[in-house]
Amino acid sequence: RLQKLKEMFISKFGSAPKFYARAPGRVNLIGEHIDYCGYAVLPMAIEQDILIAVEPVQTQVLQLANTNSSYLDFTTSVNNIQINKTKPQWHNYFLCGLKGIQEHFGLNNPTGMNCLLDGTIPPSSGLSSSSALVCCAGLVTLRANGKTLSKVELAEICTKSERYIGTEGGGMDQSISFLAEEGTAKLIEFSPLRATDVRLPSGATFVIANSCVEMNKAATSHYNIRVMECRLATKLLSKSKGLEWKKMLRLHDVQTKLGVSLEEMLTIVEEVLHPEPYSAEEICKCLGISLEELHSQILSQNMQDVSTFKLHQRAKHVYSEAARVLEFKKICSEAPANALQLLGELMKQSHISCREMYECSCPELDRLVDICLQFGAIGSRLTGAGWGGCTVSMVPTDKLNTFLKNVKKAYYQTDGQRLAVENNSLFATKPGRGALVFVEA
Repeated sequence: RLQKLKEMFISKFGSAPKFYARAPGRVNLIGEHIDYCGYAVLPMAIEQDILIAVEPVQTQVLQLANTNSSYLDFTTSVNNIQINKTKPQWHNYFLCGLKGIQEHFGLNNPTGMNCLLDGTIPPSSGLSSSSALVCCAGLVTLRANGKTLSKVELAEICTKSERYIGTEGGGMDQSISFLAEEGTAKLIEFSPLRATDVRLPSGATFVIANSCVEMNKAATSHYNIRVMECRLATKLLSKSKGLEWKKMLRLHDVQTKLGVSLEEMLTIVEEVLHPEPYSAEEICKCLGISLEELHSQILSQNMQDVSTFKLHQRAKHVYSEAARVLEFKKICSEAPANALQLLGELMKQSHISCREMYECSCPELDRLVDICLQFGAIGSRLTGAGWGGCTVSMVPTDKLNTFLKNVKKAYYQTDGQRLAVENNSLFATKPGRGALVFVEA
């Protein structure tokens, strides 16, 4: 693959690349939509990745090209980076990583670059192709400008810089992209960012299946509405408990300030928040603020015309999912005889909560989860933002081949569009290694 990329680079730019950077995609085994609420998640890097061949140049021009001809070439000055939020195109994700590094170091005359990108992560599939691209671009810019940072610093910069495109992400994708190690999943905790190895039990293989429904986080408001609903739930829960609600941003902060368990937080959610949707007016009444204050101080720019919010369901999902992550890690550490069954049960519960409480599934994902469970998966759930993208299933290793054959037949071979992409849509994966740079020998 490297040799092929090098040849394409030479034919495109007329000279050879000086170095390559790679950043992997990821699959989240459990812990969906809770990183931006401050809670730990449990992802692993996959073998699929973004690979960029790079040649630093004397001019302050960035030239970007892609081995996939459906992604158009892009050229810009490195001194004046403009990121278009309204139409998230592939090059904007590269620009996020570039801008993040430039701003961190205050680079006045950053190095220009010729870059050729090759990606094996299916796009808009919930396997974090966009964050892998942001991370890879950050790594490329760092190297080209002769700077160094720790992996943790890089992950934190790339998390912030991806927000230039308008996605209010929480940091899981960038953290696992840099901190992953081969052979182990990671428990990723935030504030401060740290990663702990989680050895997955033997006897099972994780299988990713793409629903073939594309979901682009930055292009839809679903994702950002959920972030906002969690923030509003934080404010109402804090106010009801006499905390300084104006300062509270994440559901994790409420639990920390109250010093209670996740189970107790679930009880508080039941006591304080009602299951019916809240109107903007009711939220203002609960907080004792005006509509104008709600719009100017709490709701983000792209949320101004949302009129109802489901707070009870979102908070319930977050606190119960956070508990499932800790339970998953505990089972992996203690490795009881029935570990696989227990983990499978947690994955199933996670999917039900994503479907019912967070409403981030879709009919195709639900069908795919059912098919995977029907053909022998011990556990199966959506992974990534949802509303399309992929499922992850835990399958007994000795049943893997039969499982793959049956799922292909039941989900992919019944539909011409899916059939065309089935080879890249269903695959077993092992925990892969994190981002790295390698230089032309």
